[in-house]
Amino acid sequence: MPVRYRPTRQSSPIPVLASQPRRPEAVDPTQVSPSGPWRSVKQLGLVLLCVFWIGLGLTGHDPWKTEDAVTFGLALDVATRGDVAEPRLVGEPRLDHGPLVPALAAVTLKLASPPLEAPDAARLAAGVLLAGILAFTSLASRELAGRAFRWMPVLVLVGSVGLWDRAHVLSVDLGATLGVAIALLGFGLAPRRPLVGGVVIGIGAAVGFLSNGLAVPLWLVATSLLLPLTGKAWRSREFAATFVVWIVVAALAGATWLASLYMRDPQGLAEWRAVETANRYFAWLGSPDDFDPGFTFKNLLWFAWPAVPLVIWTLWIRARGFNGGMRDDAVRVPLVMALVILVAGSIHADASLINLMPLLVPLAILASLEIDSLKRGFSGALDWFGILTFGLLATLVWVVWVDAYMHGMSAQVATLFRDTEAGYRPSFRLVPVLVAVFLTLLWVALVRPARKSNRRALLNWAAGVVLVWGLYSTIWLPYLDSRRSYRWVVETLHEQLPSGGCVIGRNLGDAQRALLHYFAGITTVRDDAPGAADCPALIVQSNRQAPADVPGWTRRWSGGRRGDNTESFALYTRGTP
Repeated sequence: MPVRYRPTRQSSPIPVLASQPRRPEAVDPTQVSPSGPWRSVKQLGLVLLCVFWIGLGLTGHDPWKTEDAVTFGLALDVATRGDVAEPRLVGEPRLDHGPLVPALAAVTLKLASPPLEAPDAARLAAGVLLAGILAFTSLASRELAGRAFRWMPVLVLVGSVGLWDRAHVLSVDLGATLGVAIALLGFGLAPRRPLVGGVVIGIGAAVGFLSNGLAVPLWLVATSLLLPLTGKAWRSREFAATFVVWIVVAALAGATWLASLYMRDPQGLAEWRAVETANRYFAWLGSPDDFDPGFTFKNLLWFAWPAVPLVIWTLWIRARGFNGGMRDDAVRVPLVMALVILVAGSIHADASLINLMPLLVPLAILASLEIDSLKRGFSGALDWFGILTFGLLATLVWVVWVDAYMHGMSAQVATLFRDTEAGYRPSFRLVPVLVAVFLTLLWVALVRPARKSNRRALLNWAAGVVLVWGLYSTIWLPYLDSRRSYRWVVETLHEQLPSGGCVIGRNLGDAQRALLHYFAGITTVRDDAPGAADCPALIVQSNRQAPADVPGWTRRWSGGRRGDNTESFALYTRGTP
């Protein structure tokens, strides 16, 4: 029978597995895992589960707004010009996005295109980053909590609602999340290998900085300063040496990029300094409209589900002195980092959900610590909630797809999807349908066994997420792409564009500017750009309203994405009709 943890006082004279030091060499995984002789096979199954989750959705669609299109535009520029130090978006430097992710995407673009389309090839970099996030989270958990806990945070991440589609778009936030995962491994190594831990933390800080600016290094500085307040082990010369080493490593890596900017053109460094201002990270120093401290907390429960309730259970058990209490580094390190990122996210200017992805890494480690001591009623409730939710959702997805394939999408379903155009009929593509059928049957086989455990409940939840994500990114991907792609808009607009001369872009988002350039080679200039007054064409983006007349211009075309009434575009030429 599988062994199940029960909360145990640290002072108990009876040696209990849960209260032993959780180091890789101190815990025999056979005592906490019911896998037995099938362990290798089941670990291969877990790897395949992660591979499906990572790989599905990376290819087969055009760039989508916002981060996917912007980062792809930067990667395309790096691949075209070969300039890694200063990625540009439609000719303009974008130094708020570091060079690491665009450079990695440029490499995968060159390696895999052809045979893949350029956006698909570039998006493979997101898969590489996701694999790194899962791997380093697992290594960090193993170092902090022991070998028996190396898979649990991975399942929490795979099952996280917040990583649903955000983790599968090309974004610099993936690089920041990877930096946090690497740094957590470094903090886990620091108590027994201070210098190695410092180097690893420094690499994590450098990855975060080269991906998305100063946010990750600032989080790591705050974590390093707060950890000594939690116990004597962190108030030591060894950890002081760790701190100095990681600062030096991160500074050297960051200085390499900044020095290259300066040597190319001193103005490049000045542009970076103009972007990395204090009010970017402390919103109250800037515009009051950018400061929404409640945004993070309002969205945390669903964004970090199922981690949040499991973290609450971990803190409840440990705060009462069970299983090592709060003094365990497996609790202290991720808890301090999670609190730092949570507070930083709440005071960050223009807070968005994709910026919170790094928070899920320390939460996943915390959530996994007491999964074995979770009351059977709670784990059973999570298990049945997941089985019913994903079972019903998958059934609904299949029924709606079959109905749309046979009769066209009904008006009721179109309204549910906020689609203004009913009657969509998906095409039958053999490979995606076979993959969807395989994932469905695999999920049924996985959740069917009667033997349940706390860990099995978490596995079933993650498998349900992979199932629904698989259906989303196989049989439904053409429909989603038809609504989210700008290809038809740009190509139709381009047919109406007068030949020759520049084009003004008014109210255009960065994603739209990048896609105009990719699909049709249209380079838009801003209203205040030199020479804009002589441009013969104007493209205007409007939100939830019909395009208005522009004095001195004649509207030649207007339209938007299929089934989307949230934004529209209009093309004007200079002069009156």
